[in-house]
Amino acid sequence: MLIDSHAHLELSEFDDDREEVIQRAKENGVEYIVTVGINPEDSRQAVAIAEHYDNVYAAVGVHPHDTEGVDAAAYDSLIKLSASEKVVAYGEIGLDFFKNYSPRDIQIKAFGEQLELAGELGLPIIIHDREAHREIVEMLKGWNGQTGGVIHCFSGDYDMARKCLDMGFYISIPGTITYRKSETLRDVARRVPMDRILVETDCPFLSPEPKRGKRNEPANVVYTARRIAEIKGLPFGDVAKITSENASNVFGLNTMS
Repeated sequence: MLIDSHAHLELSEFDDDREEVIQRAKENGVEYIVTVGINPEDSRQAVAIAEHYDNVYAAVGVHPHDTEGVDAAAYDSLIKLSASEKVVAYGEIGLDFFKNYSPRDIQIKAFGEQLELAGELGLPIIIHDREAHREIVEMLKGWNGQTGGVIHCFSGDYDMARKCLDMGFYISIPGTITYRKSETLRDVARRVPMDRILVETDCPFLSPEPKRGKRNEPANVVYTARRIAEIKGLPFGDVAKITSENASNVFGLNTMS
């Protein structure tokens, strides 16, 4: 069994064959998928998909790219969506200082607001971090939430990973670990304990080798798990089992009906 801990099945790239994509995941041993909203409308679609498919769960939130213009009405809509029994996390939220689609000060403000909201809702958080490692760590240190969460699509080094682990977070490894130039990520995967690692696709983005250049999908999470198994010197089945248990623990999937 595998769990794709971070997908975006609600995006338009899957409009033509979403059901086939979910079926293909099952056929490849991916038992559950967490589809992650990036703004209120996409979060609404993510929840609708999760409520339609037994093996799909959802997260709701506002991605740093979409934080400009976020207001109380947006947060109210996310609060209402979070009442669904299929919502298992708040995210993805965080900071992106690489593309800066939203001004940095607005990103920081919205991130702080959403950290507080997630704490109030009692949901684990899914963190987006790109070129903002120091700021992410400092803001998470100041967070009063007790629900923990995931550093999605991890892009830092082991020093950052250690700080996140010490705060109770899980490290989620994407398909980029299969890329030739991803030695830093492979070092992180090598050194982070197996009981704190998740696997993800971030589909439709970041297709792993040998699928680069094509749309990514949850079935491809198997390539990430295989690469981690090679790095750790473990049987593939062990990696699949442990990362699935980790995802079940952080998202509470073991308590879902």
